Amino acid sequence: MPYPLGKLPADHLIQLLTRHAPRDDRVIVGPGIGRDAAVISFGDRYLVAKSDPVTFVTSDVGWYAVHVNANDIACMGATARWFLATLLLPEARTEAAEVDEIFRQITDACADLGIELVGGHTEITHGLDHPLVVGSMLGEVAPEDLVYPGDARPGDVLILTKGIAVEGTAIIARERSAALDGLDEAFLARCREFLHDPGISVVRDAAIATSAGKVHAMHDPTEGGLATGLRELAQAAGYGLEVQESDIPILPETQLLCERLKLDPLGLIASGSLLMAVAPDDSEAIQGALTSAGIASARIGRIVEDADRTVMCHDSLGERPLPEFARDEIARLFD
Repeated sequence: MPYPLGKLPADHLIQLLTRHAPRDDRVIVGPGIGRDAAVISFGDRYLVAKSDPVTFVTSDVGWYAVHVNANDIACMGATARWFLATLLLPEARTEAAEVDEIFRQITDACADLGIELVGGHTEITHGLDHPLVVGSMLGEVAPEDLVYPGDARPGDVLILTKGIAVEGTAIIARERSAALDGLDEAFLARCREFLHDPGISVVRDAAIATSAGKVHAMHDPTEGGLATGLRELAQAAGYGLEVQESDIPILPETQLLCERLKLDPLGLIASGSLLMAVAPDDSEAIQGALTSAGIASARIGRIVEDADRTVMCHDSLGERPLPEFARDEIARLFD
């Protein structure tokens, strides 16, 4: 059977990555589950590289592409420096003004983050009904500052910034407003603005957290939502986790949209929230620094030794396995 819309199934992806693993010993971090970017050694500096497309959205695609790629660079403790964009534009539907607007979005987003647009590719492509942007971001980090995605360890506190699901809320309000008849327009406008406020960027979150204490691992929960991000973080480290379900900050706008559309917010695409495994002794300082910077955060659980233990805990309902999402909840709205 053909695969459904969304990520490639994890078992198939693991087979591919195992079969085609890099052989260059300068590759410090190669492809793998829970790894947000590749890391290549250049002696006293590491190059950090990431590529990510924008597929679910049709508005602000240029701005979006810069930020989602910069997020993954930031999750490695690195600074994003250079961006390349591949623009695939629909045949017989693309006008000069639209291309100009996408480039303006890219350059504005790059300017906000101190990034240079250094290359890419642009073409009119057969078979598309809206523009697609595939971004490639390059960054750098000193070897001692690298936050390795597999370094979470038992006892680490799991901290989540902002709340879920910032990205999913914005996409639903922007791309599927027809399914939201009856909701107040001011409410929908606020949901659409989630792209910018609280925003899908976690670059600032990561910089503040790593400067305030020992962050062992960071992850940007994207497709598959927080539940998938948690599972990937644990798998990358080879440990398990316990999550206190009632401590997960689900944004009220997200909750309402999910109830209306019968979606599970735990599986809804979630850029905008930074997931961190931090040293227990540093968790209070890290949260204090985030609060001082106006960034909300919550302790939602901890890393445990047993790799087979990935559970959600609830004070009154007991434990249940961490839910699995074969594809992101938002994909059901695009079928």
